[in-house]
Amino acid sequence: MVEDTSKAQINTSTKANDASTNDKVEQELYAKRKKIYPREVHGLFAALRTMGVATLLGLYYIVPWLQWDERQAVLFDLPERKFYILNMVFWPQDFFYLALLLIVAALGLFFVTALAGRVWCGYACPQTVWTEAFLWIERKVEGSRPQQMKLDKQPNSFRKIRIKATKHFIWLAFSIFTGLTFVGYFSPLRELTANFLTFDTGSWETFWIYFYAFATYGNAGWLREQVCLYMCPYARFQSAMFDHDTMIISFDESRGLPKGPRKKTVDKAEAGLGDCIDCTICVQVCPTGIDIRDGLQYQCIGCAACIDACDDVMDKMGYDHGLIRYTTENTLQGQQTHIFRPRMVVYALILIGITIGAFYSILTRSPIGMDVIRDRNSLYRETNEGLIENVYIIKLLNMDNQDHSYTLTAEGIPELILKKDASEIVVKSGEVVELPVRVQVDAYNLKKRSNEISFTLKAIGYDELNVVEEARFLGPKFK
Repeated sequence: MVEDTSKAQINTSTKANDASTNDKVEQELYAKRKKIYPREVHGLFAALRTMGVATLLGLYYIVPWLQWDERQAVLFDLPERKFYILNMVFWPQDFFYLALLLIVAALGLFFVTALAGRVWCGYACPQTVWTEAFLWIERKVEGSRPQQMKLDKQPNSFRKIRIKATKHFIWLAFSIFTGLTFVGYFSPLRELTANFLTFDTGSWETFWIYFYAFATYGNAGWLREQVCLYMCPYARFQSAMFDHDTMIISFDESRGLPKGPRKKTVDKAEAGLGDCIDCTICVQVCPTGIDIRDGLQYQCIGCAACIDACDDVMDKMGYDHGLIRYTTENTLQGQQTHIFRPRMVVYALILIGITIGAFYSILTRSPIGMDVIRDRNSLYRETNEGLIENVYIIKLLNMDNQDHSYTLTAEGIPELILKKDASEIVVKSGEVVELPVRVQVDAYNLKKRSNEISFTLKAIGYDELNVVEEARFLGPKFK
């Protein structure tokens, strides 16, 4: 009877806990967003983050203005189907390299995440980079965290409206400049800027400038941490790449607890307290508004602002750094951390192999291409001279920056005859030419029904520009 009563109490308690958890989740999902005011922080990681933001934004805004051989150094010219990167020109037929680039980027993200957690999110993610820029503008216009909070609580006045309008005007101007730069990667930026200032841009250019500006203004100015918490899929599957040896930002509970406020002169050992003085500075500097002392959370973007803030407090209290730090779960549990573990080795080998292969393929790729398509309407036919004939469509692609004249030859069967309309084939830069050709062979030279032949395309005056393509010649079988 006692056991039944105990089980009933446990079941009731479990249901109550489940109900409480569900209510909490429901409240978080439907609760009105509370604006986060990240406190400005200084320190090693803040300096690294600032350096990363300045470098990435500098590259983004400067690269489209660079020139190379009287053209934009990096330009993805969609109407002309030419994609310029320094001295290289890529075509739609080079889509394979874009796929390789995406694979390398994904593997690189997996490798970095398994090694050091979400450092990508904290230092290089576009959402983080532009949000940091917008936060900097906000601090310059509205002041520090307490000043911003005080301003928002004040009733509307001329001063408040003036400050808010100034901030949003700068945000919008910066966003439009960002959108203009984005479109400048696809349309020559110098001409685009001149047309934009005279309201003479095309309809699609205008649309994408303002669309990208609106996305930047909305994501970095208004949504901010909401993008990281609810819109970014990476926050949801990152845990699949974590293990006990992954570097994460953690609060050292064995050293910090029990937490409690105290004066600097208080002996923490006598007071029975840990190093954490419960100042909540680590919460105030967090851009996503979490308390790192509650343990690892998917909302943490690994920006290390809490580390700099906590170290600053430790300096003031005369305690050692590292209460909040980059560490691993194994280290916190007193076990050895293994950096060179199987998954890291596999990620590294695959990443290095694909990267080297991609660069080698790009550096050695031929700027001419050829596809051989056999006429499928008939297997073969016999000419008036008694020769066996196959018909092919040769597609020639010139991916070089200049026009070329080519010669086309075929071989593989004795006394093979190649018939085409012209001895020289002219293909302009970026042009695809379809050339019908006929291959004739004496039936006596055919030893089987399907025979291997090859077509060779050579650029006249450029011996290094050549390509060979295999094909099949069909005919009757003679013994």
